[in-house]
Amino acid sequence: MNDSKSTLPPSWQGVVASDDEIDLMELVAALWRGKWWILATATLGAVIAVGVALWLPNVYRAEALLAPSSEQQGGGLSALAGQFGGIASLAGINLGSEKADKTAIAVEIAKSRQFVSQFVRRHQLEVPLIAAIKADKKTGELIINGDIYDSQHNRWLRPATLNKTSAPTDQELVKAFNAIASISLDKKSGLATVSVEYYSPQMAKQWVDWLVSDLNATMKARDQAETARNIAYLKAQLEKTAVADMQTVFYKLIEEQTKTQMLAEVNPEYVFKTLDPAVVPEEKAKPKRALIAVLGTVLGGMAGVLIVLVRYALRRRESNTTSLAASKDA
Repeated sequence: MNDSKSTLPPSWQGVVASDDEIDLMELVAALWRGKWWILATATLGAVIAVGVALWLPNVYRAEALLAPSSEQQGGGLSALAGQFGGIASLAGINLGSEKADKTAIAVEIAKSRQFVSQFVRRHQLEVPLIAAIKADKKTGELIINGDIYDSQHNRWLRPATLNKTSAPTDQELVKAFNAIASISLDKKSGLATVSVEYYSPQMAKQWVDWLVSDLNATMKARDQAETARNIAYLKAQLEKTAVADMQTVFYKLIEEQTKTQMLAEVNPEYVFKTLDPAVVPEEKAKPKRALIAVLGTVLGGMAGVLIVLVRYALRRRESNTTSLAASKDA
């Protein structure tokens, strides 16, 4: 295939060739000529970034480190399944062989919609979650958005829609709470971390303490209810059998279930023990104002470079078009 440039008049080929080639020195010279554009956009970006950084409220992070409690293993009917499972199966009783990891279950419960919504309602966190916009730096009191909530009359001012009422729904509360709170489990060490980020450092610490306490209480109540059902079931089965070996199994299981119930009753840290309790944070976690300012300056400078390059490209195309027209007339 013939080169398309060879079909052009000699006077045009130089123009087309110069249009396809980009001289690096020309680009550097163009950037130098447009240095004031770059400086202006970088300065503007820095000013905007600093303004945004100063406008953003301080957010503080409180966290607690937890370890699995010794009572988290061995609860339920599975505690003696390995020892008496064979004998119990003769009576048609399936005790199960797998131990549930109560730590993992507790972490998932802490993330569940039911637990979070009940936690928020129980501690009356609706207004701090939905209507608060920041905390006063001197007094620490929350500043409430007056367009959302009327603090004097204790009523919500949001307009009601077809699917939402003026007061926040459970789904809204769960979404808002999950955005500031988290619980994570290290599978290798078995340690869990509970953290809350909020405008008020005191409230962030308080919410972490409430989370740990409520989670232990919830797991304790679940296991107490389960052991009560197990004991009732075992007593019913004990009355139905006359086999001495089976009666021994049932008595032993009832004893273990009663022990589990007693341990749950007296131990407030049923699933998690606090290794490092939450403290009131003294330093903010975010925003990273210096980082925001640097990023704003860099993005502003990049925008200036882009403007200079676009102007250079447009001028070069206009110059080449003029040269091509002049060559054609010649």
